[in-house]
Amino acid sequence: MFYKDSANVYRARPLEELDWLVHGFGTRDASIPRHLATLKQVHSTLCVAAEGREGMLGQGDALLENTPGHAVAVKTADCIPMLFADARSRAVAAVHAGWRGTAGRIGPAALEAMRGHFGTRPEDLRVAIGPGIGACCYQVGPEVAAYFGASPNGRVHIDLAKINREQLVAAGIAPGHIYTAGLCTMCRAAEFYSFRREKEHAGRMYSFIGLK
Repeated sequence: MFYKDSANVYRARPLEELDWLVHGFGTRDASIPRHLATLKQVHSTLCVAAEGREGMLGQGDALLENTPGHAVAVKTADCIPMLFADARSRAVAAVHAGWRGTAGRIGPAALEAMRGHFGTRPEDLRVAIGPGIGACCYQVGPEVAAYFGASPNGRVHIDLAKINREQLVAAGIAPGHIYTAGLCTMCRAAEFYSFRREKEHAGRMYSFIGLK
């Protein structure tokens, strides 16, 4: 369902069926796309409408757009990138979901923001969940595990991609319209940066979505 192209960018085949859309999940070897809108990501549930602007647009963790010729992006190095496409109204969102954003339900918050700005309905959304740290490698302590209803005793493994998917399904998005890459940034050092693996030396991957 996902493949890596010659520019070292992962694409979700179901999103490519929307002929008005551009999108991709970058790797450590991918070039940064030009003319993007981004945010200073603060592990929040703040959603910002780009409205055709480019560059850094302030603080938040989800960017919305419906202007032709413009794209929005989030940066990750273990956190979960999610790209939303409204097939009916031709609107998009790029979402950054770390554990704090996931605990705060950033995915459903982005859906509600798109509903308010563009009239987006859950049944019209297609969501691609890109590379991020997998449950195989994301071991957390009791203080983080408690946010997800896990046992407070000892350290546990958390599956952020799965939790975000479950939240989106609960918000009304059809399970068949949510596509998960299943690529762990911690495991795949040759392809992805990982903050957990590389600490402060980790770079960032750009995940972007926009309108042609």
